[in-house]
Amino acid sequence: MVTTGSPGPLGETLQAWRARISPEDVGLPTYGERRRVPGLRREELALLAGVSSSYYTRLEQGHSRNASPEVLEAISNALELSDAERQHLRTLAGGSRRTLRPRRPPVERLDSSLADLLAMLGDVPGIVLGRRSDVLGWNRLGHALLAGHLDPLAPAVPGARPNMAELVFLDPHVRGLYTDWPAKCRAVVGNLRLAAGEHPEDPLLAALVGNLSMRSPEFARLWGDHRVQPCASADYALDHPLVGALTVTQQSLRAMQTPEQVLVTCTAPAGSPDTEALNLLRQLTSNT
Repeated sequence: MVTTGSPGPLGETLQAWRARISPEDVGLPTYGERRRVPGLRREELALLAGVSSSYYTRLEQGHSRNASPEVLEAISNALELSDAERQHLRTLAGGSRRTLRPRRPPVERLDSSLADLLAMLGDVPGIVLGRRSDVLGWNRLGHALLAGHLDPLAPAVPGARPNMAELVFLDPHVRGLYTDWPAKCRAVVGNLRLAAGEHPEDPLLAALVGNLSMRSPEFARLWGDHRVQPCASADYALDHPLVGALTVTQQSLRAMQTPEQVLVTCTAPAGSPDTEALNLLRQLTSNT
């Protein structure tokens, strides 16, 4: 909901994106003048987008809720947005047209077909995340690889479910698991920001963002950057406490019937040392 004195999610995002582009990046002269803020000024972005400065100012300040698709596309071009950022901008603009009332969503339950698929993965580590990155389920090897220090039954209890975003930023074990921890942080924040844009009325999601912002300076910095980063597939080097160094490909797959639930699998090339490490992990945890 847009409140007095606040530009709202759309305005905050536009401000952050505008700040990351310098006049030199887009061929605008500065004549050596001292600039009070980084990046483009509002009137400069309006000029690049071909809209009036007053209109763009109202849009960024949260006073205009009727931006057309053509205007949003022009602003996207001026800001040199990625495809994901363009979609995020359209989502935020759509949300700004509605009066949003916080609604407590129903408790998420692991989709039965995803649960069956998770069980059938066998030796492939798998985990299912919900809208807010809550762990809705994992198979034995997924638990052993990504969070073996936690209760394996925790995802079955809604009030006790681990949250992957909190684990990445606040749990020392998970932080130490990822060799390139900053890269994992960027992916988590990018995905979480997409979810926040799609569900601005979700108070639990807002509470998660607020909690992480207060407890993790790294999260607060990345969240303020307003970057979005859908992560369908990425390679991560891990330093696992039981099997040592290995690299896995994490792939995110959405179920058609429950698109807010994501199955994340961790794989490695057949016959590789990484697969051997996964096999060793399976053997070491076979009785747990």
